[in-house]
Amino acid sequence: MNVLVIGSGGREHALCRTLARNSAGPRPRIFCAPGNAGICEDAVCVHIGATDVLALADFAERERIDLTIPGGESSLAAGLADEFARRRLNVAGPTRSAARLESSKAFAKEFMLRHRIPTARYRVADSSAEALGILRGGEFGGSDAPVVVKADGLAAGKGVVVAKDRAEAERAVVEMMEGGRVGNEAAGRVVIEEALAGREASLLLWTDGRDYRLMPPARDHKRVGEGDAGPNTGGMGAITSPDVLDEETLARCVREIVEPTLEGARADGLDFRGVLFVGLMLTGEGPRVLEYNVRFGDPETQAILVRLRSDLYSIFDAVARGRLGEVDVEWSDDASACVVLAARGYPEQPETGARIEGLEEAAGVEGVQIFHAGTARAEDGSVVTAGGRVLGVTATGATLSDALARCYDSASRVRWDGLHYRRDIGKFS
Repeated sequence: MNVLVIGSGGREHALCRTLARNSAGPRPRIFCAPGNAGICEDAVCVHIGATDVLALADFAERERIDLTIPGGESSLAAGLADEFARRRLNVAGPTRSAARLESSKAFAKEFMLRHRIPTARYRVADSSAEALGILRGGEFGGSDAPVVVKADGLAAGKGVVVAKDRAEAERAVVEMMEGGRVGNEAAGRVVIEEALAGREASLLLWTDGRDYRLMPPARDHKRVGEGDAGPNTGGMGAITSPDVLDEETLARCVREIVEPTLEGARADGLDFRGVLFVGLMLTGEGPRVLEYNVRFGDPETQAILVRLRSDLYSIFDAVARGRLGEVDVEWSDDASACVVLAARGYPEQPETGARIEGLEEAAGVEGVQIFHAGTARAEDGSVVTAGGRVLGVTATGATLSDALARCYDSASRVRWDGLHYRRDIGKFS
């Protein structure tokens, strides 16, 4: 079996390692495009960019790849699944049209409204003048009311501002739509939403478009600083544990959100197969959808996959072939956690090129796996920082406290100039 994973972060490292370790039969031959310094220890890294769809398809044909797994959203938004399907190549990801559930926040909100999926009230603006008019019109409260501003397009996890008042929301609109904060293409339109109150949770599932298999619910920390201070990031840590979603709330999420979403995609003619990520706010009135992602989250993937007992290749193969209903998925009863070690300056301008020390010692802590995200090999063979989120220190434990203790024990053994991480992962106000 030849399998191709597309991407270069901690999520893709977790996918590659799980494919290698959770194999019911012979270990598949794993390729990753483009990969990173850690992924190269678990897969053959291929120097093709994640959005170079034609080159990826050519490679898959040449190497007789049996299954392709897109890690991130950029390749799906670029039409990777469409091109692979055209060439009759097996791919576990949604088409470009279905990927609009993530690549366009406005499309996703209209989809939810059309299919009566609970979410926050919203308006869409096509210009900064229109957006400012909406904010000043009082529909989302007075000048001291919190409000959410979202870039419509893909923005690498940085296109959402939860503004504490109208003045901050107006600054976010101007920075996004006029100042190029997340790129002109991503912020050509913005979505303005009411700010929901409650606890957040992430519910992920595999689906072949009809059948689905749930993953353990997760919760992540988006803000860069402890106590949820500072700007939003792609994620500074994540946990899974029984208290993320109780059984009654989980059943309600499935009934009111998961199943209507899959039914709505079929009704709209969207070919959705792959991973669906539902970002939730657990409000006093019930769960509400904050966003859809059309792939695994990062760092949720790391925390989730360390609990998987089943063969990951078989799951994704069933997803791609429309046979997920024939597959059982088993999980450990452990809790898990992932703590992201980041570079100085992240998320605005992360420093790169710092030599990382202590990796072997850190990986030796019981129950710990270290996934590389932003790393590279220097000419002397040492591992150096090459991105903002550098490593994901991940552990399982009988309890969440056990898993976190292992993560922080391991993290304390890693060293580089500018290293920082949150020491309050798993603690929520």
